[in-house]
Amino acid sequence: MTSTLEIASIGMVTAVGLDAPSSCAAMRARLDGFQLTAFGGGDEARLTGAPVPLPRNWIGEKRMAHLAAAAIIEAFEAVPDARGQTALILCLPEEARPGKPFGDSSNLLRRIANIVQVAPHDRSRIVAHGRPSGHVALDYARKLISGDRLQYVMIAGVDSYLTVGSVSAYAGQERLLSDDNPNGFIPGEAAAAVLCMAPGGHGLKLWGLGLSRETASIYNSQDLPLRGDAMTAAYEAALTETGIDMNRIGYRISDLIGEQYWFKQSALASMRLLRGRHDFQDIWSPGESLGNVGAAVVPIMLGMAFTAARKGYAAGDPVLIEASNDAGACGAAILSARVA
Repeated sequence: MTSTLEIASIGMVTAVGLDAPSSCAAMRARLDGFQLTAFGGGDEARLTGAPVPLPRNWIGEKRMAHLAAAAIIEAFEAVPDARGQTALILCLPEEARPGKPFGDSSNLLRRIANIVQVAPHDRSRIVAHGRPSGHVALDYARKLISGDRLQYVMIAGVDSYLTVGSVSAYAGQERLLSDDNPNGFIPGEAAAAVLCMAPGGHGLKLWGLGLSRETASIYNSQDLPLRGDAMTAAYEAALTETGIDMNRIGYRISDLIGEQYWFKQSALASMRLLRGRHDFQDIWSPGESLGNVGAAVVPIMLGMAFTAARKGYAAGDPVLIEASNDAGACGAAILSARVA
């Protein structure tokens, strides 16, 4: 198989850095952006989160628009010719997710375009599936590049769980990490952008992609046991496109956010497909440094893989990037710096 798109440049705004180089360096060093937030009661009850240290205290849609715009502008700085001819795929939280950090998605898209100072492209679109939105965006991007012959496509993700609505809802479901609940996640926020182009250079390229849906989701009403069927199917679909087996994967990057469910899902998918002799397959996760950053996580993971490959510290080649959401949507992408 040949690749379908190549990563040209990246941008990030996270709790550990206001650009991609500093964010990737901090995550590589296992630094984190965790701190006590204003959520909660007294000092001992305050919630730990991972906010982005912005110089201005913007909130809501304005905050999300500036986070996303900063990441997009950084990605454009490396490829200035892409300005004005790039379709934007904006990855956002699920429409029904409690405490969503903005109102209308279309307004957010227009606001980002105004800050970046680019006219909206007629092929731009919004993908609102939370954490695996980036995988859906990759599928759409490769179709635009290969089928519609677009030269550039920007995949950007922005999200925040640090809102009153989100904290209240997930605390009520006992899903936030606390002294009383070790099986929870730390709410975070972030934005990241990945500029994609047709393959041609020597960068990191998309080689295989798989999408699926899990019936035994974390909220499934039938209390079905998790077997990892959907993530396994997503792995298989991506591997089938590449023509390689699981034992050829160099390492993985996963959207593990701290809850046991997601660790189990990832482990099951790997164990069910890994056969024969293979080297050690490390697993990285931005959640160790950033907490749960929702729809921003796949662009962040793509940026981590891109930087690791470019700087020579990747834990192998190819890399498998996975993500899933509470409703059971699963995605897996395989990228390689060596594929033609």
